[in-house]
Amino acid sequence: MRVLIATVTAGAGHLQAATALESAWRSLHPDTQLQKVDLLDFVSHIQRKICIDGYVQLVEHAPELWSLGFKKTDNLERLQQWSGFRRQFAQHTNRRFVEHLQEFQPDVVICPHFMPLEILGGLRSTTPGPHPFTVCVVTDFEAHAFWIEPVVDLYCVAAPETKASLEARGVSSERVVATGIPVGPKFATPSDPETVRLRYGLREDLPVVLLLGGGFGMGPVTEILEVIDPMAKPLQILVVAGRNEALRREIANTPHHQSVTTLGFVTNMNELMSVSELIITKPGGLTASEALALGKPLFIYNPIPGQEAANSDFLLEHGAATKVNRLEDIPHRLGQLLGSEKLKEMARAAKALGRPQAARDICREIKRRWDAEA
Repeated sequence: MRVLIATVTAGAGHLQAATALESAWRSLHPDTQLQKVDLLDFVSHIQRKICIDGYVQLVEHAPELWSLGFKKTDNLERLQQWSGFRRQFAQHTNRRFVEHLQEFQPDVVICPHFMPLEILGGLRSTTPGPHPFTVCVVTDFEAHAFWIEPVVDLYCVAAPETKASLEARGVSSERVVATGIPVGPKFATPSDPETVRLRYGLREDLPVVLLLGGGFGMGPVTEILEVIDPMAKPLQILVVAGRNEALRREIANTPHHQSVTTLGFVTNMNELMSVSELIITKPGGLTASEALALGKPLFIYNPIPGQEAANSDFLLEHGAATKVNRLEDIPHRLGQLLGSEKLKEMARAAKALGRPQAARDICREIKRRWDAEA
């Protein structure tokens, strides 16, 4: 059996989902010929830079423009009218990936990003079979119309609400399974909080707040830190700046009233979350799912319109998060929450939503369905 996991570097979440699926599949089916690829590894350096930097710059500096594009394209009828052009364009700009796909000849293609789906759809409509069993793993709590492609044999989605939304847009029920968003195996195994506290010099008698900037270190991390640092309530703040080294240095070299530990890109997010009472973060699907897997509530500030706003709505509706829209409101809301019964209720709600075994559940469901069709 040959399995290809095809993703795209557009935010760190899609890569994390792909890695989680790869780990789960190798654990369950070690004899499989499995490859994990990033479509941007098959394009020119310029095209890759435009895709990655363009996404980061647009989301960071023109969120209102991103919101407009998100809403305008979330129209299934309009996208279907342009499907022929979209597929041809995707195949033309990803010729090397198409060649790799035809050379590897996978039995199954798992897509934790929508872009490979357009390419696979184009190939299925123009190339005689057989064609691989195609799986779409939606990495947000709401599925944008870009995720909906006729080529998809199985959708694995975050929650029953996501499944119902796809069904409302015409996807047959038997093609959709609410598995949760795949997270790494570390998030299914509790860490030892005492060991983590010792490593970072954290006291047991003071609350720990985890402030995340995402894999690319985006968002108003510095601004949030500036408003919570003067709080009278003693805190311990863990700041993760991701790959933004300039941000890490800026925070590390600034004097603080509170106890602040600044980190760059980390591979032990599960440990950092495990010792934190609350996580201040942008509500990306993967970050939120990792926090939920560990039963950690989220504190959301001004989510980006589009997928982050939709994720935020889901988390708020289920009581696993709180949200503020103005920077100056953060200290008061944070002070109210820490040590409160409300925070304990949010933690319980987060734990109830968590799907730490989602990656394994997805792999099992794919194998079961492929075996049934083989």
